[in-house]
This record gives sequence, C-alpha cells and structure tokens, in this order.
Amino acid sequence: MIFLYVFIGVFAGVTSGLFGLGGGTTIVPSMLSFGFSAHHAIGISVLQMIFASIFGSILNYKKRLFSFREGIFLGVGGLIGASFSGVILSILSEVVLESVFLALMCYSLYQFALGKKAKQENASIKMSLKKENLILIFAGSLTGIFAISLGVGGGLIMMPILMRFLGYDTKKISALALFFIIFSSISGSYSLFSHGVIDTAVIHIGLVIGIASMFGVSIGIFMMEKISNFWHKRLLFLVYIISICATAFSLIQKI
Repeated sequence: MIFLYVFIGVFAGVTSGLFGLGGGTTIVPSMLSFGFSAHHAIGISVLQMIFASIFGSILNYKKRLFSFREGIFLGVGGLIGASFSGVILSILSEVVLESVFLALMCYSLYQFALGKKAKQENASIKMSLKKENLILIFAGSLTGIFAISLGVGGGLIMMPILMRFLGYDTKKISALALFFIIFSSISGSYSLFSHGVIDTAVIHIGLVIGIASMFGVSIGIFMMEKISNFWHKRLLFLVYIISICATAFSLIQKI
C-alpha cells in the first residue's frame, strides 16, 4: 500500500499547490474507500496538510503570490476555529460528519458558481484596512472550525467568502488558503491528538503521504502560474463537483 499512499500524497500535493485545498478533498474520500474510519481519514489528511502547506507557502512567498499580512490574519482566525475540531470530532458520528461535509460543499459550490465577484477597486479603496482584517479573521475562524473537523484544508470553503466580500481572484485565494492551512493544520493536529483521534498508525500513514505531497505541491504551484484565471476558476468548479460526488457515494454506502 505504500506506493499507493505515495501516489495519493503526490496527487494531493498537486491540488494543494494548484487550488490551496490542503489535500483533504482527495485524501479523505480515498482513505474512506480503503476502509478507514472517517475520524482516522480526517487525522491522516490533517497531518498531510502540515507538510504541503509549509513547503508550498515558502514557494508561494518567494514568488510573491500572496500578502503576508493577509495570510497572518487568516491564520489567526484558523487557529481559533481549528482549536474546536477535537471537541467536534469526539461528539459527532461518521455519518453526521460526512453529511455536514457534503452540505458544506454543495453550499460552497452554489456560492462559488453564482456569487458575483466584488470589484477589486472597491475592495481596496472603499473598504478600510481594519474591516478587511476583520473579514479575514472571520473567514479564517469559520473555515478553521469546519475544515479541520472535516479533514480539508479550507480552500473550497473560504473561496466564495473572499471572492464575494474582498474581490480576490481564485489564484490569490489559493495561495492564501495554503498559507492558512499551516495554522489550522498544526492547531487541528494538536486538538485531534489530545482527543485521541490520531494514533500511531495514523501518524505513520500521514507522514508517508505528507512527505510525498511536498513533491506534488511544487508541481501544483508551477501549474497555477502557467494557467489563466479563466481556466483556474473552471478547474476549481470541477474539483467541487468531484468532491461532492465522492463524498455522496461514500455516505450512501454507510446509510
């Protein structure tokens, strides 16, 4: 299985670098199909996020693809929200978790597809810096609560929020989401470990997939630089559809 884990890690890394997803949208459904429980699948995904997010954010920062200030405010929100993940996982069942994830993805897809992007000049001129920072913290907190509890990085969750209220394009949000994952994944990993969700087996698999994802994330960032905003947004739409279908299939099998 180790070669399969490596392949999943590389593929998850590509999606992390390309879309800022953290890999959970591919890792969680994959681990569920291998027979892992939802809690262990989420734990493996969260561990992988640490590797991909740190390495990918270093690459993105060197390429000046995101603002450090914006990333910090998102990250602070992520730390706050992710700290509740262990409590949520210790209370909710697998079916409830997957149902919440499915509903959240459907709502995010709706907002992403139909939500109108704010004009960039309005976001940068008329909105005060304090208000922008508050929106970033709010988006980070909300994303952190749900993302780590469900084993996803949060790019798909924060994408419609930052597009609608701050007018960011999908490439900028992808880079910010990957940086955000550093905070939420570390906070979430500690929370999951302290509540007994992460055990030795989960750590070993998470390390294999996480190290492999570092190679994939460099490929994903390279691809993001090469494609246009037009195609980047349409590829994201496809990722939403795939994630929804995979989760729905897994949920149907459990009901």
